[in-house]
Amino acid sequence: MSTLSRNEVAHLARLARLAVTDEELDLYAGQLSAVLDAVAQVQKAPVEDVTPTTHAVPMTNVMRPDVARPSLPREVVLAGAPAAEDGRFRVPRILQEEA
Repeated sequence: MSTLSRNEVAHLARLARLAVTDEELDLYAGQLSAVLDAVAQVQKAPVEDVTPTTHAVPMTNVMRPDVARPSLPREVVLAGAPAAEDGRFRVPRILQEEA
């Protein structure tokens, strides 16, 4: 079992720019030690014959084909907009650049 000292946890907190109390140092030391122990257990797994993968399960494309279909007429869609201009939605400018 690996145990982190309060000084090590305080050092990690400083590196992460976290303000922690003395009580939290004790709490986090125990919690981080438990995490390190769990990682150490995983590292002991026999993986020499395991092929590296990018995903644990095979991936399949679940997207439907992109096919044009009839939709609402532009006039009907823009009729519900707060503002429209030149057949498009008009929105407030958010950048200071000229169009």
